[in-house]
Formats: sequence, C-alpha cells, structure tokens
Amino acid sequence: MTSTRAQGVAEVLWELKRASKIGTYTTIARRAGFSAGSKGRAMLTCLKTVRRDWPHLQWWRAVSDDGKVERGSDHATLLVEGGYEVVDDEADEEKSIVTDFEEQVMSWEEEEEEAEAAANKA
Repeated sequence: MTSTRAQGVAEVLWELKRASKIGTYTTIARRAGFSAGSKGRAMLTCLKTVRRDWPHLQWWRAVSDDGKVERGSDHATLLVEGGYEVVDDEADEEKSIVTDFEEQVMSWEEEEEEAEAAANKA
C-alpha cells in the first residue's frame, strides 16, 4: 500500500516534469503537505516508494536543498541525461552539485503570485 505522502510527492514530481524543472526536498515535501524531515529523510523514504511504485516518474528531479548529489550516482547521471549540468563539488570529494541550481529549481511562489494577480484583474 502506497503512503499518502508518496502519492503527494508523485504528484509534485509530475508538476516538475511538465515544467522541466527540479525541486528541493523541502519545497516538494511542503507542497505535498508534510515536512521533509531531518536531512530530508522523510523525502528520501518517499522517493524510494515513488521509484518502486511509479518507475515512470522522474524521481531524480528531487534534489537536496543545497543542490548536491552523490558523485557518480544514478541521481547525478539521470540529472545529466535530463539536461542538467552537474559538476564535482571542490569542497566535498563525495558530492557533485547542479550548476545554476537556483535557476533550475521550480518556484511555486511565482506561480501563486501570477494566479493571484490574474484573479484580482477579473
């Protein structure tokens, strides 16, 4: 049985895919209605479920809040295949980081502001 948290994360991942963006653990979890947990542990658990139950979803669009992934991991490889540039983090031998991270991350606040502005015009 799939958790409601994982279902929420799956829906957010679908939004990210349609927008060709990535999302941070914290923003994805918040949008799905829960806390990402310490070091994103709750999100990592949900992502395992998503990978198992919805293999067609692009789970790799969820990244840690600092934009770092394990160097040489499937996560890093899939991000590159998805069109994102990932470079080795000089400060951490075990991590890589998504370049232009802030520009690549989905911002739902902008979307909500646009919707609110459109509603006010009507």
